[in-house]
Amino acid sequence: MLESVHGGTDALGVPAHDFSTNRNACGPCPGAVAALQAAHAAQYPDPLYTSLRARLAAFHAVELRRIVIGGSSSELIHRLTQHASRSGAKAVALPSHHYGDYAQAARVWGLEQQMHGELHWLCEPSSPLGQPDLAGEGGRWQVLDCAYRPLWLEGEPPWRDMDGLWQLWTPNKALGLTGVRAAYAIAPLHAPDQELGALRELAPSWVVGAHGVAMLEAWTMDEVQQWLAASLQTLRGWKRQQLALCERLGWRVAPGHLANYFVARLPLDEEAVQQRLGCLRAQGVKLRDCASFGLLGAVRLGVLPPASQAALERAWKEMES
Repeated sequence: MLESVHGGTDALGVPAHDFSTNRNACGPCPGAVAALQAAHAAQYPDPLYTSLRARLAAFHAVELRRIVIGGSSSELIHRLTQHASRSGAKAVALPSHHYGDYAQAARVWGLEQQMHGELHWLCEPSSPLGQPDLAGEGGRWQVLDCAYRPLWLEGEPPWRDMDGLWQLWTPNKALGLTGVRAAYAIAPLHAPDQELGALRELAPSWVVGAHGVAMLEAWTMDEVQQWLAASLQTLRGWKRQQLALCERLGWRVAPGHLANYFVARLPLDEEAVQQRLGCLRAQGVKLRDCASFGLLGAVRLGVLPPASQAALERAWKEMES
């Protein structure tokens, strides 16, 4: 069995200074936390998520029928892949470097990875590099993973015909609440009702619990969006400091990064990189090894506050001395 590789909490617990995930380090968002605290956890949510879907539809200015609720982005990735497979898809097209669940779902449902496939995954900003996804669109199911789109820091996202794509939205990263699992998809404008019904039938009952509902509802609130906009200004400043830190340490940062994370190549061979990452983790500092993305000797760093950056610098220099 192949194990998925992820950042964040591991067998050693929660890292004190976790650069390995891309969550908004300004969070958790206070407005969203208040919504979680007020959630009615003693009751089932509406199994049809009627009010939640209406709020999300209004937030995105789309028809209610286009909103599909999911347990997480990973759950929706697997569900969309399952739907494509049982609808006749034979191949999937993936970004050059990508989130591992795209490929894992393809393996599970027997889809071959090819340059062109009926199911075509896009991610923008991309992971791990944080760059625009320049891959051409194509395929019967074109899915744009918008996980990091709310955390775009440099300029404006390029124009896309969003109504022609499936969109996958995961607000927990932008809100600094990755421990709360909930997401939603927006179907293309002309997606047939039969297909939307088939996707909903693939989900278990109450695929999202009360706390996930509360987080997604909070996502649509003006005060939460205002907090997010203010947090981006903070993240831009922290990112400049973190890039300067990498330069002091002699790490080569991959160009073109647009979001609250970037990739750096360490001045070590692959074996030494693994040893250093293990030593850093023992000191409470975790970086995301990019080997699983096909980038040997490189690490992805989410932008963290100056105190965490100082902890990384101290730990690295101690190993250098």
